[in-house]
Amino acid sequence: MSRPSEPAAQDSGESDRRPLRLTRGIRATWWYTASGVLLFELVVALIWVLTLLEAGRTTPVLTAVGIAGLAWTASTVPLLQYYRHRTDESPWARWPRLLAPLVIAALVGLVGGLLSGLWLVAALPLVQSVLLLNWPTGVRARMVAAGTLLLGAAWFVDARMTFSQQPDVSWWLLGFFSATLPLMTALSLWWWDVLITVDRARASEARLAATQERLRVATDVHDLQGHHLQVIALQLELAERLMPTDPPAALEQLRAARASVDEARQGTRDLATRVRSVPLSDEIANAADLLRAAGSSVQTIVSPDADDAPASVLAPIIRETTTNALRHGGGAWARVALTREPTGWRYVIANDPGDTTPSADGSGLEGIGRRVSDAGGTLSIDRLDSEFAVAVTLPAETAGGVR
Repeated sequence: MSRPSEPAAQDSGESDRRPLRLTRGIRATWWYTASGVLLFELVVALIWVLTLLEAGRTTPVLTAVGIAGLAWTASTVPLLQYYRHRTDESPWARWPRLLAPLVIAALVGLVGGLLSGLWLVAALPLVQSVLLLNWPTGVRARMVAAGTLLLGAAWFVDARMTFSQQPDVSWWLLGFFSATLPLMTALSLWWWDVLITVDRARASEARLAATQERLRVATDVHDLQGHHLQVIALQLELAERLMPTDPPAALEQLRAARASVDEARQGTRDLATRVRSVPLSDEIANAADLLRAAGSSVQTIVSPDADDAPASVLAPIIRETTTNALRHGGGAWARVALTREPTGWRYVIANDPGDTTPSADGSGLEGIGRRVSDAGGTLSIDRLDSEFAVAVTLPAETAGGVR
């Protein structure tokens, strides 16, 4: 158990410079996509070997072509990794990193082409590796079309020069899978791009919802305080002018300014009451909606009489901890519970932890700790490898309003 004052990676006082890390929720989809592309390439390399075996090529040739196919498949892994971590601002290619995989692909094509005597085997590795680069929007489709036409032409040339001499060999299988590999790869990457776009849209929705709520509260505070402060400034200025010539009138203005201060204070209390007036069951539902919009799988447990809990204490804690989970959580799952216990109320929010390390400049959890302590409750923070949990326990006799 940690003390409330301990810094934690989920502290909402941390700067907003860190974006919501929501792509973890679709990380498994990326591995399906990448493994599918690699599987396509391995199948094509296997078809190379099997076709050459059927054509009666020697064992050293088959071994060399098989090793070349494995080397080419392995060389595409860095290209796929770069494609996964690219951003809209990333260049379409980072030559110092990507030059080596392209060189390997070219060498594999050279060795495979010379040993097999097939132009199709010579062209495919480099064509496939080039298509895995981060091409700008619209360019990839043209590159796929050009690559498919090039491979189709190589297939036609091989059919005239080599395939016709051994018509009983399944050359069509080699040609079909080799020529369609770029298209299958492009479709897999397109599907991944669609999922990334949807994931970013969900992240933007979560940010927008939180921003709109903050903007609404900030606008209300600005309108209220701005009006009263302007009135108070005018009353004090008038009192300053009247003081030398008409002290009684100046005194009346000072009394009016004090009354304006009381009105501003009462208006702030009323505004805080309106913000806190949302039933806690609705607060839990809103928190779950935000987390689901961010792509998390959310489980909620709410007591039927949850609205009887001290809203003035728990409502800001629910909003604060939800923001923590959105900003610093892993984004895969979350669990929110507000339950009645024999000694009082217990609120728990747990989620999969993010990749960040504890921050020393946050104050969100420390503020929650002070609020809970003022209400006579306890706060516990548990950080595990698979879970980050914040638990708040409040006594049954907690006052409804804690300032």
